[in-house]
Amino acid sequence: MSDLKDSVGEDAGREMSWNAWGDPSRARTLPIAVRALLPALLGRVPRPAPAPRIDEVRVAPVGLDDAAAIALREIVGAEAVRTDADARLRHAGGRSTPDLLRRRLAEQTVPDAVLLPADHAQVSEVLRVAAAHDLAVIPFGGGTSVVGGLDPERGGHRAVVSLDLRRLSGLVGLDEVSGEAELLAGTRGPDAERLLAERGFELGHYPQSFRYATIGGFAAARSSGQNSAGYGRFDTMVTGLRVATPTGELDLGRAPGSAAGPDLMRLLLGSEGALGVITHVRVRVHPLPRERVVEAWSFPDFATGADALRRVVQHGGGPTVIRLSDEAETGVSLAQVGRIGRALAKGASAVTVFEGDDAEERRSRTASILAAAGGSSSGPDAAGDWAETRFDGPYLRDALLDAGVFCETLETATTWTNLNRLRAAVTDALRSGLAAAGAKSFVMCHVSHVYPTGASLYFTVLAGIKSDPLAVWEAVKHRAGDAIVAAGGTITHHHAIGRDHAPWLVDEIGETGIRILRAVKRELDPQGIMNPGALIPFEAGGAQDD
Repeated sequence: MSDLKDSVGEDAGREMSWNAWGDPSRARTLPIAVRALLPALLGRVPRPAPAPRIDEVRVAPVGLDDAAAIALREIVGAEAVRTDADARLRHAGGRSTPDLLRRRLAEQTVPDAVLLPADHAQVSEVLRVAAAHDLAVIPFGGGTSVVGGLDPERGGHRAVVSLDLRRLSGLVGLDEVSGEAELLAGTRGPDAERLLAERGFELGHYPQSFRYATIGGFAAARSSGQNSAGYGRFDTMVTGLRVATPTGELDLGRAPGSAAGPDLMRLLLGSEGALGVITHVRVRVHPLPRERVVEAWSFPDFATGADALRRVVQHGGGPTVIRLSDEAETGVSLAQVGRIGRALAKGASAVTVFEGDDAEERRSRTASILAAAGGSSSGPDAAGDWAETRFDGPYLRDALLDAGVFCETLETATTWTNLNRLRAAVTDALRSGLAAAGAKSFVMCHVSHVYPTGASLYFTVLAGIKSDPLAVWEAVKHRAGDAIVAAGGTITHHHAIGRDHAPWLVDEIGETGIRILRAVKRELDPQGIMNPGALIPFEAGGAQDD
């Protein structure tokens, strides 16, 4: 048995680094094995110049006029309107690799102010004042977006403010009989789990961003956590939402099921702050699991492992977590954490976790399916090692960037029939795009989420880009996005659309779907102040809302 909660709350309540991932005290150096491999994989790459300190970065003067500043201070309080450079830089975007590369520049684009409302009423009033003073508003939860969802984009407005929801934090109520909890949107993942655990319950939503991401962010981005095989995606957990918009509020989710017209709650899930601000979230919860069992597996190759996962999900094995790493990820990414590298050094590898009173029974059932499909058990140790480090991957990315190695991720999903074709197409697009820029690369992939009809594919790219990595990656990412669409995948499985994926949304939902979203935005946000450019792509001429 392994306790997956050992490292869950370690960073809870701490401020994220302004120019890197997570807690600065947890920053990592590259393991010796990784340092030795990099020249062989990527060639020699120059180390970047030292990044500036936060007090050395140049930012534009505050563009908020006195009338707007006074009106905002009257709503949230003077201390909750931050215009200092430190606060503005900490809200200058998310945590994608391009975001972090921009954080290393001597001059950066930042919001004009950071606002910290205390409750739903203040959020509503802020939106009213922002519309009156022509201010763009960027809702900000944990700051973990990796698709450009938090860029301080003015969108033609007079100024842009970041609406930080950290003060909207806590457990509003728990219905233990119904298994439903109401949480404020700014509640971080570890805080939500701690508050629920005190009452004997768990939400069980653990994306890699868990330590910093918020409940509202999970809803706004339609997040999918590592326990999704057992508990489902976050949007399937949501039973109700309260949302503030520039033209009014929505309180959705009256009953567990309803036929009262189209489900507007599903429209707001995944809206990424482009339609309004989610302030309260009601979610399905379950009693804390009393038993937890883990087991790792190896397969001769990725295709064999993928077929084994398909059999498990289609025939009811019942894991809480099941994920498959390809040969490249098994041999390189996992090798750097010790025992798991020695146990799973050849072929593809999988991790399984089972929670609940019948955990051992479900492990046994899944083991029979995996073994019959060509898998070999590696025992519990490798899976336990994964569990202990599962939130720490972004720290390794920071160390790679410090060494001059470009490291980024992207993800998609498709049917089981199309899985290997899509994986090959995206891998080829990434490798050929980087090669065209004169950069050696190494591409890894894993299945992170499974469904009866298909699965997700999560790619990690290492590249030795010698100059202008932002421009190179923009071209490569565009090539990969086109490849995903052409090969029948979704442009995003759980990272959301943001601004980075907006060019492909029309391929996903069609011209009619885009018109529907624009019509909803015109009704809820007629001046287009909410997160301009995110989710709904700008129209020709720059307009987003008409």
